[in-house]
Amino acid sequence: MRRRLINSTLAVVLVVIAVFGVSLVIVETRTITSSAQDRIESEALRLLGMVEANVLEREPVDAEALAEQLDAGRHARIQVPGQASVEIGAPVGDGVLRGTARGEHGETVTVEESRSTVTKEVGRTLAVVGAVALLAVIAAVLLAVRQANRLASPLTDLAETAERLGSGDPRPRHKRYGVPELDRVADVLDSSAERIGRMLTAERRLAADASHQLRTPLTALSMRLEEITVTDDLETVREEATIALTQVERLTDVVQRLLTNSRDPRTGSAVPFDLDEVVKQQVEEWRPAYRSAGRAIVRSGKHGMRAVGTPGAVSQVLATLIENSLMHGGGTVALRTRVTGNQAVIEVTDEGPGVPADLGNRIFERAISGRNSTGIGLAVARDLAEADGGRLELLQAQPPVFALFLSRTAPEAPQDASRPVR
Repeated sequence: MRRRLINSTLAVVLVVIAVFGVSLVIVETRTITSSAQDRIESEALRLLGMVEANVLEREPVDAEALAEQLDAGRHARIQVPGQASVEIGAPVGDGVLRGTARGEHGETVTVEESRSTVTKEVGRTLAVVGAVALLAVIAAVLLAVRQANRLASPLTDLAETAERLGSGDPRPRHKRYGVPELDRVADVLDSSAERIGRMLTAERRLAADASHQLRTPLTALSMRLEEITVTDDLETVREEATIALTQVERLTDVVQRLLTNSRDPRTGSAVPFDLDEVVKQQVEEWRPAYRSAGRAIVRSGKHGMRAVGTPGAVSQVLATLIENSLMHGGGTVALRTRVTGNQAVIEVTDEGPGVPADLGNRIFERAISGRNSTGIGLAVARDLAEADGGRLELLQAQPPVFALFLSRTAPEAPQDASRPVR
């Protein structure tokens, strides 16, 4: 592309130089020739005046005086009726410019000059025109190279940006070139890079969230299935299978919720549900793990509340808080339900060291952890809570108190016993 731009610019300049240069040379040649002819005729008139003065005084033509007035390199022939012809200067030879002046009494003065003088002046003009043309060509080449680099370098950069996008490096360059069309292409590539970056981030986040959120339920499900394989009691098998099916449903709900949040975090599937059932289910599910660790998990607070949210998502949030208390906390873990305004609140607390003071609410940020964990669980839990219009907060750092706030629905009015049930 650079070569084409340089060649095209140079071709245009050469055409312009050829058209205007030839025209200028022709005009200058005619001007120089005409000017030389005018000078010769003017000199012939000047000499004629001197000759007429001699004729009027009836004196012979003074050749020496005329020779002093004749420019060097010129030849003059003077003819006066009744006198011999007088020649001044050396003969010019072939190729001359000739100027003639005639007096009132028949005097004739002819001045000749070699055409080589005109040729030399034309040559000097050609040299000047050629030098200017050469400078114009050099300037055109430099300008063409500059313009070619200005246009080709951005295209090379844009090609490299597109290649980086294709190789999986979605970082935008935010580089502009001062050319509207190229800047428009750069804007589109940067926008595409940002979209690809967001997509890759969302995919990686989904994979990390899924691996983290599914780890504990899958472990619990595996334990239930192991219980089924080692027992011969049909009632125990039925009970464990029922619990396993419940956990499978939770896994399905968690996966669906993660996929929904990865597509659009604002999309919710909140419905009214019984908060007691979710809390009870979590306490029963985690009690064996706490018992194995020599610890206890209890619940307290207000009963009979109905909240608005996704039961599976609420269960997953509580499971994350309970698991963190099991892994990083200490003593008894307590789940307390209460009401504040039009919201239902579930608090999860333990007797452990709590959250480091330098972290605070940053504990909900991804990759932030005070106990060398992944730093994903609480971030996902907050996203799940906010997707249904709730929120997850750290009310107290030491001892730790996490609170899940959910919109509360009015309790159902008790049915009148005096009216028959249909």
